[in-house]
Amino acid sequence: MKVYLSGAIEHSPDHGKHWRNDISLFLKKQLGHEFYNPLIEEKKHISSKEKESFRELKLRNLKEYKKIVRKLINGDLKSILTEIDYVICLWDPYTEKGGGTHGELTIAYYHDIPVYMVKNKPIQDISGWILGCTTEVFDDFDSLKKFLKKKYTKNTT
Repeated sequence: MKVYLSGAIEHSPDHGKHWRNDISLFLKKQLGHEFYNPLIEEKKHISSKEKESFRELKLRNLKEYKKIVRKLINGDLKSILTEIDYVICLWDPYTEKGGGTHGELTIAYYHDIPVYMVKNKPIQDISGWILGCTTEVFDDFDSLKKFLKKKYTKNTT
């Protein structure tokens, strides 16, 4: 099984690093699942030179910026469509400032890939479109982990 880790990067103070690291350890150790972490995978799609400069290109050279971002978009969406069994998403206030998570959830839903969302805000403040793309919604990662253990751990008795 392979899981896509969807959530804010661009506008998140730590680029979504902490929660992705935490859930990655759980997925690997508890369930034996692989994961696609876009923070790690971006190295496969853009060069170190592009990574260093692309955020500042947004203001200096939009054409070049879009070229780099499109490499990331293509890599992420290709992964979702060709190798992902389910998506874990953290929906928080930073997510709404971006666009990637919205697209990832929509494409996963459209292709019948389960989406498990952990929300970090009241449900009434989350778009109906986004909620419509989810399979299950959780209030915290502990609830998600409990669900995933029950769903994906083989019963040996």
